[in-house]
Amino acid sequence: MADNFITRLTLRKKDRATISDEERPSVFQQQLAKFKFEPDHINAFQDRFRRVTNQFDTPGPRMERTEDFNVGEGEDAIPCRLFVPYGADEPSGPCLIYFHGGGFVTCDVETHEGITRRLANGAVCRVLSVDYRLAPAHPYPAGPEDCETVLKWALDGLGLEEYGIDPENIAIGGDSAGGNMAAYLAQKYRSQLKCQILLYPLMQLLEFKPPKPGPQDWLQLGFMALKFIDEHYVAGADATDTRLSPLLETNLKGLPPAYVLTAGLDPLRDEGKLYADKMQRHGCDVTYHHEKALPHGFLNFAKAFPKAKSIPLDAADVIRRHFPKPQPLRG
Repeated sequence: MADNFITRLTLRKKDRATISDEERPSVFQQQLAKFKFEPDHINAFQDRFRRVTNQFDTPGPRMERTEDFNVGEGEDAIPCRLFVPYGADEPSGPCLIYFHGGGFVTCDVETHEGITRRLANGAVCRVLSVDYRLAPAHPYPAGPEDCETVLKWALDGLGLEEYGIDPENIAIGGDSAGGNMAAYLAQKYRSQLKCQILLYPLMQLLEFKPPKPGPQDWLQLGFMALKFIDEHYVAGADATDTRLSPLLETNLKGLPPAYVLTAGLDPLRDEGKLYADKMQRHGCDVTYHHEKALPHGFLNFAKAFPKAKSIPLDAADVIRRHFPKPQPLRG
C-alpha cells in the first residue's frame, strides 16, 4: 500500500490519465468538488474555532513568563509568542519552535496555546510559537517562508541575548499544517536540529483521500478541507515540491530524531504513518504513537479528549531526551 500510494503521488497531472478507474474520484467526491467555500468565510470560521477551543480546551499550565514579540521589522515582521516554564534554564536554554495547525488558512498562537503550554511545561524548556501568514490572503509560500525565517533567526543566535533561546539546542514541531512545515524544515536543517515533533502531520498535498479509506472517511470532510487548501493555499503551485509534500523527499538520512502522532479517525492517519516508517527505513530514531479512536485536531480539546493533556507530555519526553543536557523534572 505504501509504495503504491507514494508512487501515485509522484505522478504529474499530465500522467494521471493512466490511473485506474478504482483510483478516480467517486461520484460523491466529484459533487463535493463543486462545493465552494468562499475565502471571506475564514474570519467567521476562525471566530467559531476560537470559541469552541475556549469551551472545550482546558487552560494550559502556568508559565513563569510569556512574551510577545516580532521577528523582523515593518511589513516583514512575524509575530511570535515565547513560553518560558518554571524551571527552564536561565539565562538561556533549549527551545522548541512550534508551528500551529489550521490547514494553512486559520488558527494562530492563541488557539494552540494549550498545546504549546503543555509542551513547554512537560519538556521544561522554552517554546516559541510562530504566528505565520495564512492563506487565502497569503498563499504558499508565505507560511513556510515565515516559519523558515524564524527558525533561521533562532539558529543564527539572534534570540539568545534578549530571549534566552540557545541556538545550539533547537527543536522543531507542529501539528497538522504546522507539522507539514516542520517536517520540511527538519529535512532542510537536519544537521542543526535536536529533534522534530510531528502531531498528526499533513505530509502531502497531491491526493485528497487516504490510501486506504475506511468508514471514518464516509463524510468526506477531509476531502473538502484538502480541496479548500488546494484552491486557496497551494493555489496552482507544484504540489510535488517537497516544501508542500515532504512525504515525497527521497533523502531522509541524518534527520533529527522524531516523535510522530497519528489518529485513527483522521484522514491524515496513513500519510503520517508512511512518513514515520520511511524515516525509520533511513535510520532515523522515530517514536511513533497512534490513537485509533481519536479525531484530527483532538489536542485542541482537552475537556472532550483527556488524552490531549497526556500526549504532549509523551512528546515532551522525546524533546527532553534529545537535548544534550536533560532538564530537571518539575516537582
